[in-house]
Amino acid sequence: MKKTSFLPFLISLLLPAIFFINAVFAQQVKTAPVSPEAISPVIQQLPSQIPPAVHEEVRGKTGQAAPQASVVQPKPSEKTVSAFEQFISGQSMSEISTNIRQFGYDLFTGTSTSFAPSTNVPVGPDYVIGPGDEIRISVWGKIEGNWNVAVDRDGKISLPKIGAIGVTGLTFSELKDVLRNELSKYYTGFEMNVSMGSLRTMLIYTVGNAEHPGAYTVSSLSTLVNAFFAAGGPGKTGTMRDIQLKREGRTVVHFDMYDFLLKGDKSKDVRLMPEDVIYIPPVGPLAGIAGNVNTPAIYELRGETRLLDLIHMAGGLTSVAFKGRIQVQRVSDHQFRTIFEGDLFDLDKKPDKNFVLNDGDLVKIFSVTDTENTATLAGAVANPGNYGITPGMTAVRDVIALSGGLLYFASNEAELTRVTVTPSGPLTVQMPVDVFKAMEGDPQHNIQMAVNDYLFVRAVPDWKLYRTVTVSGEVKFPGTYTIKKRERLSSLIERAGGFADRAYLKGAVFTRNSVKELQQKSLAEMVERLERELIASGSMDISSSLSAEEVTAIKAASEQKRLFIESLKRLSATGRMSIKLAHLRLLKNTEYDIELEEGDSLAIPMRNNVVNVAGAVTSRSSFVYSGKLDYKDYIDMAGGYAKYADEGNVYVLKVDGTARKMSNGFLNWNNSQSRWEIESYTEENKGIDPGDTIVVPEKLERVAWLRNTKDLTQILYQIAVTAGVLIVAY
Repeated sequence: MKKTSFLPFLISLLLPAIFFINAVFAQQVKTAPVSPEAISPVIQQLPSQIPPAVHEEVRGKTGQAAPQASVVQPKPSEKTVSAFEQFISGQSMSEISTNIRQFGYDLFTGTSTSFAPSTNVPVGPDYVIGPGDEIRISVWGKIEGNWNVAVDRDGKISLPKIGAIGVTGLTFSELKDVLRNELSKYYTGFEMNVSMGSLRTMLIYTVGNAEHPGAYTVSSLSTLVNAFFAAGGPGKTGTMRDIQLKREGRTVVHFDMYDFLLKGDKSKDVRLMPEDVIYIPPVGPLAGIAGNVNTPAIYELRGETRLLDLIHMAGGLTSVAFKGRIQVQRVSDHQFRTIFEGDLFDLDKKPDKNFVLNDGDLVKIFSVTDTENTATLAGAVANPGNYGITPGMTAVRDVIALSGGLLYFASNEAELTRVTVTPSGPLTVQMPVDVFKAMEGDPQHNIQMAVNDYLFVRAVPDWKLYRTVTVSGEVKFPGTYTIKKRERLSSLIERAGGFADRAYLKGAVFTRNSVKELQQKSLAEMVERLERELIASGSMDISSSLSAEEVTAIKAASEQKRLFIESLKRLSATGRMSIKLAHLRLLKNTEYDIELEEGDSLAIPMRNNVVNVAGAVTSRSSFVYSGKLDYKDYIDMAGGYAKYADEGNVYVLKVDGTARKMSNGFLNWNNSQSRWEIESYTEENKGIDPGDTIVVPEKLERVAWLRNTKDLTQILYQIAVTAGVLIVAY
């Protein structure tokens, strides 16, 4: 597949936004998928506006081998907020979340080897020797020797001079005694050490309602729990309460996983033997408990399980659980209805409350409610917030004093909002308060506070400590300046010492935060519009396709569209405003002598005597600026138009941040205005300035899935100007 650089496609759409996409999509084939080889060379050239995550996404498609991993671990999940954290933070807890899962099953997710026994631990004295085990024997004294022998399939080992010794079925402790006795028949005056080398493996079976039933080869040190985890635990239809180990046709143990999970009890976790069968029966009755218990979940019931038993299984009540209300819902007569609404007091002493649960019951434990008497203080005070009051006794100066007092910019005007309950509904009243008089104890303004009152202390009109703007580049004193109300741009430049000798005023970059927010919103709307058009055109293509090959090609193009849109969504607006600077005497009182806002930034570059030529030309390059040359002269210097150049849509990205289409005659089409314009009545300056970039686009027909998109050129043109990434890329 042919490799292409990202720049021609960028040029073809007049968009820096397409830098990333061109690397993926500028292919001459009609709907051919993108090859990894076409992507890799471009990664290092991506513009700075593309986030690191996008670079990583592209690298992931370059065909490089992924690191090997023996176990797939689950993604770390964000820790949930506890009930007490919610209560302290003031979050509403009146609603009981019933988004609960069956208890214990998530323990087996992605941890199929987490509980595998280690083969490097010492073997215990009760370990039973079997075929395949390796035994290491060391002897010293009157005789010396070292033997590493394996137990054969007949259950024997062979030692020099002594011969074959049967060891299968012996425990490790018994093995030591047998070997010492056998050697004593032939030797005297020796010491001996016996240890185990590599251990045998054995085949066991997990059947029934396991997540992954089948035959498993496990270590001879494996226990029931080890094998249980190796099989992925039970499926949601399998029990956790009665896991059965069967050996030689009989059940040797019934294991309750809840004992292990809730109590840490592994007393019934027996050592496995070859050909053992782990059987997981179907799940038993289930009951859920939600709300203010330590572990809300759906629990499997075993035997007669009462309400209090379920609460204990769930870890008990939280610190903010309300004992005055419990609700139990049950499926009865094919309806899910509330069968009990009561309290938790003396639950262990009242059988009518502590009743036996049925399969499918849901228990809800509610939280305490905030019944504290508080009033809210806001505005120009030292510490706004909620303050406890005694209704009828706490006065707008006691609460203000508790907050640390009024701030120095507080005005005397405040407003008290009070909501009272009436038979016809809540009644809201606002009362003006003079806080200065209230602080002096004036009873008319030092009003007695009521529960849930809201007192707002206003600041003096139009209060703000100070606003700052930044001026950088070719001024005599660059830096961050404070500004006063209604101060203008000329005043800022004058305070910065005026322009330096090398200042290039046409290239000045002025950015504003409020403009950036509006541009970002507009950018999002344009990308959303483009996404709708691309999706709609893709759907029509699929519906009209006649063969499987066409469908495959269309799906590949759809994936390219998706990545294209994702890259556009990651673009950020610059907030740049196009301004025209001049000598301070000429700038003052003009439309460009704008009022400054908080966060404004002005950057004045040095003169750059270079003109860039990019896009579908023979040799993309930069040339020394000459006032005698027009845009066609610079294109000729770049070798002229390339084969697929769209000569009728040449644009210039001006150094002042605007974009202009070069005219080809007396009457020209203006894409940005969607109208025909006469040459003499269009933009005032069609010339080339130092720092400009001449862009020769490629014909859109080269990218099949972009051909028929309505108003594509206009949308992408607007995105380019808003994002401003092409200028940064150069």
